[in-house]
Amino acid sequence: MQKGGESKKVRPVQSQRMPGLEEKMKPHPLDIKAQPAKKLMGKVALITGGDSGIGRGVALLYACEGANVAIVYRPQEEIDAAEVRRVVEEEFGQTCLLLPGDIRKERFCIKAVNETVKKLGKLDILVNNAATQTEQKTIEAITTEQLYNTFETNIFPMFWFVKAAMPHLKKGSVIINTTSVTAYRGSAELIDYSTTKGAIVTFTRSLAQSLAKKGIRVNGVAPGPIWTPLIVGSFKGKKVAEFGSDVPLGRAGEPAEVAPCYLFLASGDASYMTGQILHPNGGEIING
Repeated sequence: MQKGGESKKVRPVQSQRMPGLEEKMKPHPLDIKAQPAKKLMGKVALITGGDSGIGRGVALLYACEGANVAIVYRPQEEIDAAEVRRVVEEEFGQTCLLLPGDIRKERFCIKAVNETVKKLGKLDILVNNAATQTEQKTIEAITTEQLYNTFETNIFPMFWFVKAAMPHLKKGSVIINTTSVTAYRGSAELIDYSTTKGAIVTFTRSLAQSLAKKGIRVNGVAPGPIWTPLIVGSFKGKKVAEFGSDVPLGRAGEPAEVAPCYLFLASGDASYMTGQILHPNGGEIING
């Protein structure tokens, strides 16, 4: 068994209704196996989509490294969120604040930031990670309703969370945005999703320039195929079973293999990096 699972392993055919639950995935994504260096000791992080997938991996690694975390998630994902809190508090001895709600509503985004500061005392790290995707064969099949939902979930909340966080962020604070490999190579069947991910790259670079004088660093991560509930919620059949097998490393990555990128960008190790995107994608060559 290698890190992240067996190379080119085919998973069982499976699907779930959105939002997918990590608890029901076969196999479960792997959790972190790390020796903590306490690089985030005393920090407070707010992570959207922190109940499962990449967000879960980030929340657990941050807690392992000494941070208290607040995780935003949809109410129907309570079972996954509760498990994250259990691990954070029982295994790592940190605090995990649960913030269920709809990030498509600006009012909730503001409330989530304020609750984090009220309950955890401050905010040092904002991870804009939550996203949705719906596969469609043609652009004609993308309804106006789907288009609005994709943009209202994937890009609008990033503006709202950052705006709400600004009064609490100070020199040395960090913002990390999750984009995607599809922002760089596109995706014929995820046109609206990949479009929002391209917007996130530009948002990250522009915001980094805007906040540099304040000493607030802004970076992003562009994962390739990662085994998360989003995959079993949006793809079906053989596509799920063979997901990720077309990249050079021959398999999908695990959230635990992506989370270290977020740790690096949040820590002092990345103190001279802003406006940059990291690419944990199994070997795809990306320009830009």
